[in-house]
Amino acid sequence: MKLNARLQTAQQSNNFTPIVLLHGLFGSLDNLGILARDLGRENTLLQIDLRNHGLSPRSDEMNYPAMAEDVIDTLDAYQIERAIIIGHSMGGKVAMALSALAPERIEKLVVIDMAPVAYRVRRHDDIFKALHAVSEAGVTSRQQAGEIMRKTLSDEGVIQFLLKSFSQGEWKFNLPVLEAQYATILGWQPQAPWPHPILFIRGGNSSYIDEQYRDTLLDQFPQAQAYVIAGAGHWVHAEKPDAVLRAIHRFLNRDLSH
Repeated sequence: MKLNARLQTAQQSNNFTPIVLLHGLFGSLDNLGILARDLGRENTLLQIDLRNHGLSPRSDEMNYPAMAEDVIDTLDAYQIERAIIIGHSMGGKVAMALSALAPERIEKLVVIDMAPVAYRVRRHDDIFKALHAVSEAGVTSRQQAGEIMRKTLSDEGVIQFLLKSFSQGEWKFNLPVLEAQYATILGWQPQAPWPHPILFIRGGNSSYIDEQYRDTLLDQFPQAQAYVIAGAGHWVHAEKPDAVLRAIHRFLNRDLSH
């Protein structure tokens, strides 16, 4: 399935490998924009709406092998043979699934605050409740939607993140399928080891990459490097973008002095 995507050519002439950015649950291709603005100076950049998000096609199927295949189809459509893949949260799992599906298409992987494990804790039930409340109220403005969501959610950052996907009274993601397939999105099937460079960036206040997952992570990604950014949570790229970019540039062996 070819996905909706935005291609940006590098501002500076170079031979660097293209970078693909993959957003997380409830997001869209704009969510990693703060990284895109920096990385797009020297790299061809492809920002993607994953299936059931943004302007990409809808499907009742929502599993990581299928989402990884979508990314390959999209790379083919843009004639990108090999790429650096950067994914946050759910997009990080899609990036890791790509390493099993098409390892020859990947130069390096960067996974932001996500581990290759099945999570048992349901972290989004209140979010689903708030999203449904907005839909059932039939409101059309983001201000009205925000007021409804604040009855259930207390984190204003999360509310503002979700409101970016609310337009003309509709959510720009497939809410019924995301809810129906939520267990699959939380899940993970261990895959064959990928013995190539991968960087895991963790928010110091986040529990998504926990010490208990270390052995499982290294079984699948024996060349993994980890970088913890203190004082940041799950949306570490939004909270500490400069630190995230420094870690990415170091991993890609680039200098930030440009």
